[in-house]
This record gives sequence, C-alpha cells and structure tokens, in this order.
Amino acid sequence: MLGAIFQAMRPRQWTKNVLFVFPAILFDVKLLDVDALVRVVVACILLILVSGSVYIINDLLDLEQDRQHPSKRHRPIAAGELPAAAAKAQALILALFALVFAYNFDAEVFVLLGLYIVVQLLYSSYLKHIALLDVLTVSAGFVIRVLIGGVVIDVFVSPWLLAFTGLLALFLVIGKRRQEYVALGDNAAQSRTAFRHYNLPLLDEMLRITTTSTLLTYILYTIEVETMTIQDLNLGLLTVPFVLYGLLRYLYLLHVEAIESAPDEVLLADRPIQASVFLAGVSYFLILYVI
Repeated sequence: MLGAIFQAMRPRQWTKNVLFVFPAILFDVKLLDVDALVRVVVACILLILVSGSVYIINDLLDLEQDRQHPSKRHRPIAAGELPAAAAKAQALILALFALVFAYNFDAEVFVLLGLYIVVQLLYSSYLKHIALLDVLTVSAGFVIRVLIGGVVIDVFVSPWLLAFTGLLALFLVIGKRRQEYVALGDNAAQSRTAFRHYNLPLLDEMLRITTTSTLLTYILYTIEVETMTIQDLNLGLLTVPFVLYGLLRYLYLLHVEAIESAPDEVLLADRPIQASVFLAGVSYFLILYVI
C-alpha cells in the first residue's frame, strides 16, 4: 500500500519542483546562503506534497479513461493497486498537511500553494477538456512554482523569467500532447476529450511558435538580469547555446525518435539533455558565484 501511494504521487515528476523552484535563489546569488537554501528546500518539499495530492485526485477523476490508456492503466489507482477510498484519504492528508505547515511557515507561500491547488483542481475537473486552455493551465502551474521560489526568500522575480518559465512549460506540454496524440492514433479522442479539437498540423504549429518565443524570452532575460553582467560584459548570453540545444534536442526526440516518454522522464533518461542542463547549471554557478 505504501509503495502504491508513493507511486501515485508520481516521484519522477518531482524534478519539476526542483528545476522551477530553485531559479530565483540561483539567479539572486543566494544559493550559498544556508538560511535561504533551507527555506527553498522546505518550499520544494511542500510543493511535492501538494502536487502529489493533485496527481492522486487527477487519477481518481480519470479512473475509467486511464484504464483504457496503454500506459496510464499501469498507474496504481487504475491498476487496482491503490483502492479509491485510500487514495482519497491520502490526497486529503497530503494537501492539509502541506497547507497547515505552509500557513505557519510563510504566508505568501501558503497563498501561492492554495492558488496552485485551485488551478490544478480546475484543470483536473474541467479545463483539461478544453483545447488550448488545457496546455495554458498546465504552464500556469510552472509559473506559480517559480513565484514560490522567489517569495520564500523575499526576492523580486523578473517578469522575463516568469515569461520564459511559462513558455518553456508550454513548449514541453505541447510536445507531450503531440506525443500522446501520435501514440494513441484513432483512440486519442477517447483517452482525452481535448484531442477532439486538436490535429497534428495545429500541434506542430504551436510547437514552432513556443520554441521561438521560449528562446527569445530567455535571451531577453539574460540581457536584463544584472547579476550576470560583469563590467558591461553580458556573460549570461554564454548560456544561450545550452538552452537552444535543449530545445532542439527535445524536438529531435519528438520528430525523429518518436519518443513516447513524458518530458520529466526524458530528462531522467536522455544523456544529451542532461548534459545541456548540467553545463548550463555549471555556467550559471561560475558566472554568478566565481567570476
């Protein structure tokens, strides 16, 4: 039972919280501040608990559809490994614990966690069935993650960073939708209602738009952020090739390799993307904390 509960919280997707909660402390040059780092780690753990609760609720709402899906039918609730009653109780316990702790930890984090839950519940119960709004709602959850990483250490979060986050999330979500649409074929509409209003040309066009927009907003962010500019030399632009490669690599995996894995699983499995993320991280650290 404990193993099924743990898997229902989708541990492979916890990388989202780490990657999107930490940018604020990294770019504000507070990563070596122990107090700030502890606060960000706590916020990340709270997000993991809340998102785990939302995943369980989503699986409960999609129980019948998931049982017809080639891969989702193996999820603990759909596979019958985790009874619905136990899943409901666990979802409630996770959400309540996280919110009560957050209320006593940081008022702004508490509000943002509450907003995250509301947005995700709206998505799970209604918005995911509406084409375009489904992908936009998912990307909003990533923006909230970045905001939480900023407010927990009381730093200003650049609008360009928020724009980049939202567009990057949108790029990944649309890529995932495209992968699902191709893999399910004629059964796509039965598995996800929104697929009735999607087709491959539309998804490809959306990918092209978000790829370009994501790269441009990142470039503008590196130009704007003062901590990566040293003696009028913008060192932040040196990280652009890593971001560009990561975007192009994911497109390659979608169009050439025809991957069937979700973006978080790709991150955990694809060495070139892991290398680009690692090199970007090392570059940020050297620019912000060493040079």
